[in-house]
Amino acid sequence: MMGNTIETATLLVVSRDSGVIRLLRSMGESNRWQLDTATNVWKAMERVESGAMPDLLLLDIPQVDSGGLHILQWLRRLRPALPIVLIGHPGEVDKKQEGIRLGAKAYLVRPLDERLLEMVIRHHLFTSGEAINSDIPSKDIELISDGIYFLGISPIMRRLRAQAALLAETNVPILILGEGGSGKETTARLIHKLSVRSGFEFTKVNCAALPGDQLESELYGSKGDGTTGTMQARSGKLESCAKGTILLDEITEMPMRMQANLMQVLHDKQFVRPGTSVSIEVDVRVLAASTTNMEHAISKNRLRDDLYDHLSTYTMHVPPLRERKEEMPLLLRHFMHQFSRHYGVAPRDFTPAIVEACQVYSWPGNLRELEHFVKRYLMRGDQEVAFDESRPDLGEAIQAAASTTPTRSIGPASSFMQPRGVPTNSDSLRSMVKSVTFEAERRAISAALQKTGWNRKAAARLLKISYRTLLYKIDQYQIRSSDPYQN
Repeated sequence: MMGNTIETATLLVVSRDSGVIRLLRSMGESNRWQLDTATNVWKAMERVESGAMPDLLLLDIPQVDSGGLHILQWLRRLRPALPIVLIGHPGEVDKKQEGIRLGAKAYLVRPLDERLLEMVIRHHLFTSGEAINSDIPSKDIELISDGIYFLGISPIMRRLRAQAALLAETNVPILILGEGGSGKETTARLIHKLSVRSGFEFTKVNCAALPGDQLESELYGSKGDGTTGTMQARSGKLESCAKGTILLDEITEMPMRMQANLMQVLHDKQFVRPGTSVSIEVDVRVLAASTTNMEHAISKNRLRDDLYDHLSTYTMHVPPLRERKEEMPLLLRHFMHQFSRHYGVAPRDFTPAIVEACQVYSWPGNLRELEHFVKRYLMRGDQEVAFDESRPDLGEAIQAAASTTPTRSIGPASSFMQPRGVPTNSDSLRSMVKSVTFEAERRAISAALQKTGWNRKAAARLLKISYRTLLYKIDQYQIRSSDPYQN
């Protein structure tokens, strides 16, 4: 597991101040950062041109220097992803504004606050795409917008991506169905990005989050309200999203009266802003999403037949996470590095046991639940705490997954014998990981005993454990000379 630092980070410090250099050297030692120094910008430029690859540049600007910022323009062309932190003097507002305009990530003012300086360095090391290697193939991860990615390594997700690319070329409505947290909004954003409307706004309206009146105002706008002092009319999402794409999430939660109005708007391509006589032309692509079974929603009068027919010209089904578990290692790495960059914390490793347990678990909350798990694991630093904070029904879901998975079972359904004192009923994802760990340990002991012909002292030396510990483990796991794992 990684610690709380980036062990391979190199800082290039441009400064003539020995006090600043000493401070950063001390900070670098405690964080295991490598420090490279230059006394002026020209030497720093020579260093980079000759092949130096710093992960972050600290530029200490002397008060008498008025031209040192030109290095920022040069570096932005040569190393656009390199984070640059400026150190200046109080009152130099123009230098600060110019530095930020030219691409600096931060501007610190003397006298330096050591804690703040370290926080800024750590944050920008982790937000730099060059400072962290996420080990994720670029062909499997597609940036859609800030912080939103489409990931697909499984055949089912590659087919979904191909379908999105095909439908992006049309201008018809699309209905996107899938379980909560499976990635319906991400799919909608991907369609928007691949379409000719990508240069315009994408907006989402959650129909389940607003009562009818507020939802109507959100979509169509409202007239000025003299009682609140707001006399100017407010435009709605359908107007502000002109030429772009709008996602109506949880469409079955829209009141039936509003569904009728929406159907009319989609047909006429215009609407009258509520409380006014102003007619607004509608030029927006409408996507709709739902976690609900459409036939059930129609039978329960939660969705109009004609609206469903209009929205479902094409229907996309986003698969749940349990149908694409081969993506689990990729997703775990992606979310870990995404959150580590966001919070400025070093990413943590996932043991093979954790990955295997995550592949067996059914994840009823899909990607959203997985994101929360990774975030807890990153921030708490203790897999047991992260598992204990999981959903109350996690144990039952895990047990069901373990009993039905076609791969090697983990937990109570496993063919290996549980060690004495270990409960057979999983009560959390932690139990599943423990089960995998116990199995791996038992296999290793059995293999060592077989290799040494059941010479327990030799097996203990092979395993690098004490003879007493080995005897305890043999009894704990109830390993016998006829154990099938020795064959």
